[in-house]
Amino acid sequence: MSFREDSGEEGRDLRKPFLHTGSWYRMGSRQSSMMGSSQVMRDSSISVVACVLIVALGPIQFGFTSGYSSPTQAAIIADLGLSVSEYSLFGSLSNVGAMVGAIASGQISEYIGRKGSLMIAAIPNVIGWLAISFAKDSSFLYMGRLLEGFGVGIISYVVPVYIAEIAPQNLRGSLGSVNQLSVTIGILLAYVLGLFVQWRYLAVLGILPCTILIPGLFFIPESPRWLAKMGMTDDFEASLQVLRGFDTDISIEVNEIKRSVASTTRRTTLRFAELKQRRYWLPLMIGIGLLVLQQLSGINGVLFYSSTIFETAGITSSNAATCGLGAVQVIATGVTTWLVDRAGRRLLLIISSAGMTVSLLVVSVAFYLKEYAVVDSGVYSMLSIISVVGVVAMVIAFSLGVGAIPWIIMSEILPVNIKGLAGSIATLSNWFVAWVVTMTANLLLEWNSGGTFTIYMIVSAFTVVFVTIWVPETKGRTLEEIQWSFR
Repeated sequence: MSFREDSGEEGRDLRKPFLHTGSWYRMGSRQSSMMGSSQVMRDSSISVVACVLIVALGPIQFGFTSGYSSPTQAAIIADLGLSVSEYSLFGSLSNVGAMVGAIASGQISEYIGRKGSLMIAAIPNVIGWLAISFAKDSSFLYMGRLLEGFGVGIISYVVPVYIAEIAPQNLRGSLGSVNQLSVTIGILLAYVLGLFVQWRYLAVLGILPCTILIPGLFFIPESPRWLAKMGMTDDFEASLQVLRGFDTDISIEVNEIKRSVASTTRRTTLRFAELKQRRYWLPLMIGIGLLVLQQLSGINGVLFYSSTIFETAGITSSNAATCGLGAVQVIATGVTTWLVDRAGRRLLLIISSAGMTVSLLVVSVAFYLKEYAVVDSGVYSMLSIISVVGVVAMVIAFSLGVGAIPWIIMSEILPVNIKGLAGSIATLSNWFVAWVVTMTANLLLEWNSGGTFTIYMIVSAFTVVFVTIWVPETKGRTLEEIQWSFR
């Protein structure tokens, strides 16, 4: 049965996109024959890149939220009279809110579309930053942080999925890496601006990404694959046409998407029992495994402890060193964006996790040896420098693959009919483990620094094995080809 016949009547009853902008696509298609070939919107790569740059404001917001609590700690504690434990709670509440957002993200994006989900995520972010900027006590701080976290939880799932669903197969990896690159840019912006801007004004600046994102969403197409799943054939084809260029023949890609959707159920909910089928549990296991191992590698704990080991190594300005580390993350992630569609996801993941294993081994050995070295001796100073080099190398290795690629693969391998449920589970797992690592890092480091980094090293070594055995290469394949390979 064809897609049109199967979905004709049922499609009328399905939900329309939350942000419906399909009319200007058709207008563009009608006018395209009268436009010169130099028009940029007829270049598919320009069109898709413009869409990605708009939704990338979401991950910038994500990164700014993550980085905000670092440079503002002393000022907020002094102004509002908070204890260190109260401020620690403030910092961790974004993870709690993100877990709630992650649970809701899949179903929200399935019911109202990818663009509508980003709109819903942007609004609590704006309210949250306003609550923090006008806070007179801890209650407004906590409320604002929870709201920000909720929005970030939705953003962390929807943006990589949207990018994967609109990007052509030859650009999907590079464009997907923009998600993590934007997160690192947001973190760096929070670090750098935090050196010069008072914490209330910094919170006001945090509103900017989402206030630009909200109107920007009205000028980009909805995901064509979501529209196809919802039975909106005309809007689906119009969306795909504007993404690929008005003069591009999209018939082959249209037929592939139609066949993929016709072979799956169009129900927006799925029973957990159905996840036992191999075509479902295998991609779900790979997606969850990569996102959990990403956090278990201890990246949040390492970044948390970086300022302390910089001080130990004799670097007087730990804030400047933290900004430097943030800049290193941005550069390394930018390199990944360039490499991922050339070298492939799988190879970069293996190189990245292997590099993290070696770096963490160096750091752990340095800390073990420092226990036997005389303080203020030349050997002790050398070991401190080695530990700093190891941490920087670990962050570079993380940014070259493990930071960005798990999100790309998760958005590529999950079948369209389970993407909402499975994506929520994978995103929730990532945020939960991130919260556990953040909460336990300080306790573990007080217990034994060398032992802590050894644990992280073992996880990174296991990641190499996991990727080698289970993770398929998705470079140069359509989403439909990737998902058919699990059947």
